[in-house]
Amino acid sequence: MNKDQAKGTWEQIKGRAKKAWGELTDDDLKKAEGSVDKLYGVIQEKFGDTKEAILAKLDKLHL
Repeated sequence: MNKDQAKGTWEQIKGRAKKAWGELTDDDLKKAEGSVDKLYGVIQEKFGDTKEAILAKLDKLHL
């Protein structure tokens, strides 16, 4: 995967995360710095969801 593909994938992940957690802000997503693992942490911190719940919710969005 090249840099452009990785950036495109991250953009898709951000969009799906914002769809699943409507109160997720651009600042929240900046904290994740392009890392899915950091995104889990941001969502856990803001919404209190477990990693398993986050994965399940994102899986429903075909992530």
